[in-house]
Amino acid sequence: MPSLTAAVQQTDSPVGRWMRATFPHLAPLQQAVREAADELAVTPAAAVALGTQGGAIDWWIRLLVDPKVSLELPIRGLWDRRAAFDGAGRELLEVLCPRRPTVLEAGLHEGRPDEWWARTCYALALLVERFRNPMATGSRLFTLPAGSRADDLLALANDDEVADLIAMRDLALTRLLPGLAAGTVHSGPTFDGSELLAADADLVVAGLLIDIKSGSGGRPRLDGSRSPALAATDVYQLLGYALMDFSDRYALRGAGIYAARFGCLVQWPLTELIQQATGRSGLGLLDLRREFEDLVRSGGGPSGRAGRR
Repeated sequence: MPSLTAAVQQTDSPVGRWMRATFPHLAPLQQAVREAADELAVTPAAAVALGTQGGAIDWWIRLLVDPKVSLELPIRGLWDRRAAFDGAGRELLEVLCPRRPTVLEAGLHEGRPDEWWARTCYALALLVERFRNPMATGSRLFTLPAGSRADDLLALANDDEVADLIAMRDLALTRLLPGLAAGTVHSGPTFDGSELLAADADLVVAGLLIDIKSGSGGRPRLDGSRSPALAATDVYQLLGYALMDFSDRYALRGAGIYAARFGCLVQWPLTELIQQATGRSGLGLLDLRREFEDLVRSGGGPSGRAGRR
């Protein structure tokens, strides 16, 4: 099944063309993100694998917000029992989910040290990468020899990556969590449209859709400081999630980007986000959802699956 991420990245796909035509006014949104913070709080070391690190901090923040997190995606990364890492992955998941086979209940692991959590989240990110990119062979998972155990899988994150994840976790505890409204939490939510165009978001908290980004921001200023950056495709992906909730299951009323290395959450009421991005005041969420649903039901995605969904 094609993915939302691939669809918005491909300028010649039906979804990519529709997004660019429907939401041409992204500059005010991008400026709001740039102005949200002027200091990179957590700088990654050279030894940090940025792609996997982004997936790992996504998992840790979900676990901070949601006491019961589904592990269906990393489980799907264990689809080949011939792989040397398969046994290690299954052993780890048994440790993580002693009561319910696919659900990590954080409360069952109270007292675990920060390093264990960091390494666990990194391992989960590696397994999700395996699911999303089944043909890729460059993963650290393939460095594990036959007979590897769960501890060997946890050891794949290097010390710099562990320290980096702990620093981003600490930042989320002080700058993200206190500002979140009380309400129903959905971690890793999928949408009605996910059956047509593969898509799973990071978090929905009390009707606020949150996409977590772990980039280091835009180009350094003359004084060396950085500000968060928001790519056009990040906006299209965020809007795509909101539009794919055809039945309004999550009662979305807002959407935002959390820049994990800056510790800042930039959010908009969903109606304001749509108005700014379209440049039109009379275009409503329901109308856009119907239009987008018609598009994806007609097969308006790219060929193949690529990257995050």
